[in-house]
Amino acid sequence: MQRPRSITAIGWLFIAVGTVGLLNDVWPLLTADAARQLAKLKADGLADLGPAWTSRLLAIVGGAGLLRGQNWARWLLVAWMVFHIGLSILHSVPQLLTHSVIFTPLLYLLFRRAAEPWFHGETAASI
Repeated sequence: MQRPRSITAIGWLFIAVGTVGLLNDVWPLLTADAARQLAKLKADGLADLGPAWTSRLLAIVGGAGLLRGQNWARWLLVAWMVFHIGLSILHSVPQLLTHSVIFTPLLYLLFRRAAEPWFHGETAASI
């Protein structure tokens, strides 16, 4: 069975979001201003950075799992989005609305009937 294009797009989207987030944190450490950035990271500590990096790594892992047809990856990405919607409640209404608007079609595309065979290892012959 060929992977649905929507699943491919969502998988790569999450891989890109996680990767860009990690690079956004690491890139300043490779510039001329690296000493100041490193001091800022040390001051912030793992309490701030740990959850952010964990979230970004989970996005990458979930996206990769989605591309491989792993059912757990769908649930991981749903949990990831629900977590971000929860965080948005603490920040602002526009951020909450943005995450909700993004989450709704993702939820539909991940669990629609056309995507189910991909996540359950069914071939075209067994459908």
